[in-house]
Amino acid sequence: QVQLVESGGGLVQPGGSLRLSCAASGLTLARYAMNWYRQAPGKERELVAAITRAGDNSIYADSVKGRFTISRDNAENTLYLQMNDLKPEDTAVYYCQAVGGGLEHYWGQGTQITDSS
Repeated sequence: QVQLVESGGGLVQPGGSLRLSCAASGLTLARYAMNWYRQAPGKERELVAAITRAGDNSIYADSVKGRFTISRDNAENTLYLQMNDLKPEDTAVYYCQAVGGGLEHYWGQGTQITDSS
């Protein structure tokens, strides 16, 4: 059974930092491209960052460029999102997604980031 479990969310003040983790089980992470999405209240889910299977290339939404960094540790089957200089508009539920070949993909349950100001 495939599971993606996000952790690391919480309350954060503007300008603060958080590191999200996505621990995978039931699959070999190195075989999947990985994405971080987020969904704010009343808004559609949006792609925040993506990383290739080997971790040698990544892309970011314009709104987080220069502040967020996606990374992965395939040996530990874990995906990360380092978030710096957080802003109130970063408040959302953050989800990790594993993307395989064809239509194969898996989602985590999400972790909440909330502005505490």
